[in-house]
Amino acid sequence: MIQYGSETITQLKFRSFKPRLERRDNQWIDIELAVEVEDRTPVPAGLAELTALVICTHGGVIAQIVPLDEGTDCEFQFTSDEKEQISVYVESSEMQAAIANLARSED
Repeated sequence: MIQYGSETITQLKFRSFKPRLERRDNQWIDIELAVEVEDRTPVPAGLAELTALVICTHGGVIAQIVPLDEGTDCEFQFTSDEKEQISVYVESSEMQAAIANLARSED
């Protein structure tokens, strides 16, 4: 995690993710991931409830990955390694199947 205006970088290692998928429209699917981090890489003190918002196409292609604190924008950003961990999870066959199923559904 990188806090805007700070030179300190905290590298989180994620233990698990709990996804909540929502079809936004005919182009985008929002995935909010509740994250559990390894004990040795605690979430920075400035974050109360860290989640990751992944915005992807109906085809499962990731467009954006942003951190949220208590469901809203925050002053942190993910490092490239943290984004990679999230990408690997979202690109897994299980998640891609869930995205495809949601993309086919009607509002």
